[in-house]
Amino acid sequence: MDKKSLIVLVLGIAVTIILYTLNIYLAGIVFILVITLFVSLLIMQDSVSHPDVEASLSEDAKSVILKNSGNSTASHIHVALVPLNTEYDVALLAVDETHTRSFDSMIQEVKVIITFENEEKNVFSKTFALSALGGTYDPLKPMIPLFKWK
Repeated sequence: MDKKSLIVLVLGIAVTIILYTLNIYLAGIVFILVITLFVSLLIMQDSVSHPDVEASLSEDAKSVILKNSGNSTASHIHVALVPLNTEYDVALLAVDETHTRSFDSMIQEVKVIITFENEEKNVFSKTFALSALGGTYDPLKPMIPLFKWK
C-alpha cells in the first residue's frame, strides 16, 4: 500500500472518530467520503505503468504505424506481420511516441501481433487485424448495437 493512501485512511478515520463525538450523521458522511477517496487512490495505483501499443496502417497502406498511447514506456517490442512472414523489433517506444515501418508494396490485409514489456518487466501481447479498405477503430461504437448503429 502506498504511503499517501495509508495517510489518507488514518487521518480520515481519526477525523471520523472526532466527529463521531459531535454528530453521528456528520461522522458517517465523512467516513463514506474517506473510504471513497481511499478506494480511488487504490484504483489509481493499479493503472500505473501500463503501456498501450496500438498498430494501424498508413493512408497509402505502405507502412505499419505503432503508437504507444499508454502511461509508461514500452520496451522490447516484437512485431509479427502474419501473412507477410515479416518480423521486426523496436527497442523503446515512449509515451505518445510513434514508430513507422515502411514496406515496398501496399498491404491489403494483415494481422499484426505485438509483444512488449513495461518498465517492471511485465509482458503484454496484443493482436490487430488491419485492412487497407477500412475497418478502423471507432471508440463510439457500442459493444451491443441495439438501435441501428449508423
